[in-house]
Formats: sequence, C-alpha cells, structure tokens
Amino acid sequence: MGYKEITLKLPVGYTDDQLKQQIQKALGISKFSFTIESKSLDARKKSGIHWLMRIAVTSAAIDGPDRNPPPALEILFRKRESKILVTGSGPAGFFCALVLQKAGFSVTLIERGADVSRRSDGIRSFESTGTFDPMGNYAFGEGGAGTFSDGKLTSRTKNISREKQFVIETYIAAGAPEEIRYMAHPHLGSNNLKKIVQHLRHHFINCGGTIIFETVLQDVKIKNRRVVSAVTDAGDMDADYFIIAPGHSAHETYRMLMRRGVLFRTKNFAIGCRVEHPQELINMAQWGQTTLAGAKAAEYRLTAKNPGSLPVYTFCMCPGGIIVPATPYENTNIVNGMSLYLRNKKFANAACVAGISMDKLMGREISPLEAIEWLAALENRFYEYSGGYQAPFCGVRDFIDQKEPSRTVESSYPLGLKPAPLWELLPQAVSSSLRDGLRVFSKKLNGFETGTIMGLESKTSAPVQAVRDENRLCAGFENLFIAGEGSGHSGGIISSACDGIRTAIQLINRSG
Repeated sequence: MGYKEITLKLPVGYTDDQLKQQIQKALGISKFSFTIESKSLDARKKSGIHWLMRIAVTSAAIDGPDRNPPPALEILFRKRESKILVTGSGPAGFFCALVLQKAGFSVTLIERGADVSRRSDGIRSFESTGTFDPMGNYAFGEGGAGTFSDGKLTSRTKNISREKQFVIETYIAAGAPEEIRYMAHPHLGSNNLKKIVQHLRHHFINCGGTIIFETVLQDVKIKNRRVVSAVTDAGDMDADYFIIAPGHSAHETYRMLMRRGVLFRTKNFAIGCRVEHPQELINMAQWGQTTLAGAKAAEYRLTAKNPGSLPVYTFCMCPGGIIVPATPYENTNIVNGMSLYLRNKKFANAACVAGISMDKLMGREISPLEAIEWLAALENRFYEYSGGYQAPFCGVRDFIDQKEPSRTVESSYPLGLKPAPLWELLPQAVSSSLRDGLRVFSKKLNGFETGTIMGLESKTSAPVQAVRDENRLCAGFENLFIAGEGSGHSGGIISSACDGIRTAIQLINRSG
C-alpha cells in the first residue's frame, strides 16, 4: 500500500462525498482510504472562504512506501515501590499522575476543590446567589481552571509531539471529538470537558490510582533537602516524591512554598480586561456575513505595539461564549471566558491585555513574593470597587475617551455589571497602553469600538516561575517538583499537560 499527502480546498459546507471526489480527482484513483491531517478555515478573502485541508491517502494504486506512524510516547510498566503524591488535578497534575501510575508507581492525587459534579453545583449557586463556594468555583476543582473554559488545545511549545499526541489520544478515549486530532485550532468546549474529566478520573482509578477531592495542601515538612510529608486539612500525607501542580491562582500555595525555601523568580505576564461583542458583529467583520454554514463562529486574534506603550494583544478568544466570574477567593473579583463546544451563544469575548514586566512597571527589582502580593491587591481592588462580584465596565469607546458610562448594557456576564472608570482601576501604564491598543484594534476589526470592556483579566499566566534544575526538580530539593502553569514554565491545557508528562518521565528515569 502506498501513501501520499495532498492539500485540498473545499467549500465550508462540504460533504463527505465531495471530499472523496476531490481526493479521487487529485490522485486519479478510485479505491483508497484517507485521514484528515490538518484543517483550517481560510477567510482571508470574504468572497471565497474555504477549508484548507491536508489529507493523507493510502492506496494500492499509489507508488511508494507505506506510511510510518509518528513515534508514540512509551510508558514502560514495572512494579515500583515509590509512593507519589501529586497536588492539583489540572492538566499538569492529572497527566503527571496518570503517566506515573501507568509506569507502576503508587500515586495519590489530591485536589483542593470538588469533583466536577459538586463543582458545577457550586458554580450554579454562585452565579444565582452571589455566594462564593471555595470548593466549587471556576478556579479550583476537578480538571483545574480549564474545565470551565473554551478548552482550547493549541500550543506554541516546540518539541512536545509525543507528549501532545498522548494527551490528544487520551482526551479522545475519554469522549473528546475526533476532530481535535486535525483542526488547526481545536477546542473541547466546557460542556464536553465536564464529561471528559470524569472519564479521565475513572481511567486513572482503574489504573490503580487514588484521587481525593476537597483536600487542601497547607504546608510541607522538609528534612535534609527532602520533603518528608505534605500537611493537608485532611491530615499529613507521606510519600517518596511530591509533585505540586497548583495552577496560576493558588497564591497561598506560592506563599507557603516560598516560606519553605522553594526558589522562584519573577517573570513577565499580562493583565487587562475582557472585551465583549455580539457574535454576529464578529462574524460580519471576519466573514462578511452573520452566519456561515459549516462553520461555528468567527474568531479573531489582534496585536498592537505602539511606540512608548506596552505590547497589547487579545488572548483566549471565546467565540459564541460567556464571560464568567473566575475568582479563586472570596475577596477578589476577576473575569475569564468560556464557551460550549457549539460556540452558539449570542456574544463573543476575549481578554484584552498588556504584557508587563514587574521590575519595569514598578521601577525597581521586585521579589516573587512582592509580585504575588501586588497581583492579589489588584484583584482585591476590583472587588472593593464593586462591593462584590459585579464586573466594573465601560464601552470600548468610553475607555478610549476616558468617559465613564451612565447606564448598563446587555452582557453574558451572570452577576451584573457596574459602570466604572475602568482605566483608573488598572495601573496607569497598563491603562494607557490598552487605550492605544483599543484604537488599533478598532481600525483592524470593523465595529470593535462598539463593544464592551469589563472586569480584571489577571490569569493569562503566573507572575512567577519556579527555579528548576536540569532534572526538573525544584532547585535545592531532592524529591520536590512543581509542574504546569503554577510552575511558570507552561500555559494552557496542552503545554501544561505536556509539562506534567515530562515531569513524570523525569521521575521514571530517576527510578531506573
């Protein structure tokens, strides 16, 4: 059987028969099998929007060798005596725990939040009553912050093909749509993720792992450069190795680790707000029509770098999505975006953020602890302004003109909006840069200036980074690892999951 890859252009609403006819026409053969290798929407010309697809075709009529499958991640099982404690059930913590369990270790995974069912109940109650649930919220719980998100699976991290393939195949086995193998911008949707993380949990347990929810890591006991036990609100837990995957929101975990001598450094990150528009406006701007048969909802990615300003860009765009109250703590007020798999809600939203260096912003060298405290104070400032969880807001044009709105607007945000001079709540350098960026975006995307800008977007990534040695261990420790977004070495579902996998592989290699 020979093998060949071809590139095709197909109409947005193509059928399977049309795809097969195109393959037959391109290769001049009638009997073949095929797989879609990549698929992206090309909307550069509104009059000719189409799918650009790379197809792998196998047929006896094709001259050439068989197709060689890509190298897969190998996890060799053997019974191992070491006990592992993993903290955090987000992508990094879960995939680290899963790989270690498959390799033969005895793994316990603890998660400060609730399982996804109990977590969903807490979120519904929060959005209907305004009463925050520390165990059931958008930040903490089964699957991490990403469970209630758009579930984007894009990653710019290089040299992770084996790990990424393992993650993708594991998600598909847990119920994710097959298209995540090949879509240029794959996503899972929050409704799918809630089911997927439950299936992943059952898979981990069936492999012999233990998972315990609503268990908060409070401290670690250290002796001779080794962690000897984890102190939790359910009692002390001993292990031979400890992996902490706290995510980007667990500030008290950062503080505890710093007190215990774990080294961090500050790193650049980004803060800003969420912008929201009617999805039909975005569709019209990108496609020239309000709907496009065969496509879900139009997306955008915008950047601006004005002289003398911080770089400004949109991040985590959620087509047909919802802006949600993503606070990890009762006395903070932040927002994030989510969408369901169909991306069929009325509004589109995206983070609009400015990249910052804390040292440059403050005009002096900032310690990691100071960075954490500064960010916590900013998140509290938005809470104090609103007196709760209403999102401070104004129009995009209001922000540019520094004009406080006099009335509220329609929005997907569930806990209400409060008119605000939003630019005054942010650091001056961030506000002025966002103003310049919004001007640029309003020229790049028709109608952008008519949108709404709201809340504090402060979780694009962690403001600190764990200092890790060449073996991925925390510097100065013999059995402590920090992985995922909370380590400051990854961001997003795929790169965090892969960071967790690589941490697991490093530990496997240490054990021989």
